[in-house]
Amino acid sequence: MAKPLRHTGEFFRRTDEWRKHPMLVNQFRHATPGLGIALVAFGVYLVGEAVYNRVNRPDTHDTH
Repeated sequence: MAKPLRHTGEFFRRTDEWRKHPMLVNQFRHATPGLGIALVAFGVYLVGEAVYNRVNRPDTHDTH
């Protein structure tokens, strides 16, 4: 069984409640709402460009 909180334990529990405030929880997710979608779209673009460059590679046998 857990020990009962004494005066000091109760004081620290009350002073740490600000860390659970809704304005501070998941702040990065709410600050950048479209970042996840943008990163996925940019990744798809990079993969598509790499595939395009590989398919349309110029011939290495140049004849002059």
